[in-house]
Amino acid sequence: MRKSLTALLIPAVLLALLVGCTGGSADSDEAADPAERLAAAKQVIDEAASIDVELSTQELPDGVDGVTRATGTGNHDPAFKGTIDIVAAGFAGEAPVVAVDDEVYVQLPFTSEYVPVDVQTYGAPDPAVLMSTDDGISSLLTEATDVTEEGQRRNGEQVLTEFTGTLDGAVIADLFPSADEDGSFDVTFTLTDDNELDTATITGPFYAGAEDVTYEIEIDTSEEPVEITAPQ
Repeated sequence: MRKSLTALLIPAVLLALLVGCTGGSADSDEAADPAERLAAAKQVIDEAASIDVELSTQELPDGVDGVTRATGTGNHDPAFKGTIDIVAAGFAGEAPVVAVDDEVYVQLPFTSEYVPVDVQTYGAPDPAVLMSTDDGISSLLTEATDVTEEGQRRNGEQVLTEFTGTLDGAVIADLFPSADEDGSFDVTFTLTDDNELDTATITGPFYAGAEDVTYEIEIDTSEEPVEITAPQ
């Protein structure tokens, strides 16, 4: 007796589903590997023509001089142009800044004049170093250890995946001279589905001898190059 068309199709459909599920699982496991995803996110940053970046903290410990916010645009020369907010001797102020060729220039208040400054005096990072492919923001993605995927969350229509890990104090000290080189820092990265870094939140002894501080770094990469030169 001839089998019905339905009876013939059912085994084929089940086999196709089984093969499809097996292949999908392998791809999902590979895509979900934290180390590979963070390495891919580093590559996105390192290949960008320019990067918009904002580094900020809600507050600094009492009596600590340091940076509370830096925002601007940079490239991989490395160079940076934007503004930086610094707390020093109990006073807070914002100033335009240009960092290029291993020099940091700050615009004096009420003038158009830029002067070179040693930002390490304020425990602040050289903003240009944030753009470096060797010691900058992107290096944090591959220097993190004990990385674990913590799940996904929505930011509007965007789905972000969170990864947590640990950063060695020596790695952070390359960015923040004031950081405790012997300390340990907790980090949370959020990545888009395209492995683009959305935010990095870092908590630890940024200022040796003081309470832990949390800094959040937000970035936006672009294919449009920017030219940054020293102020004349």
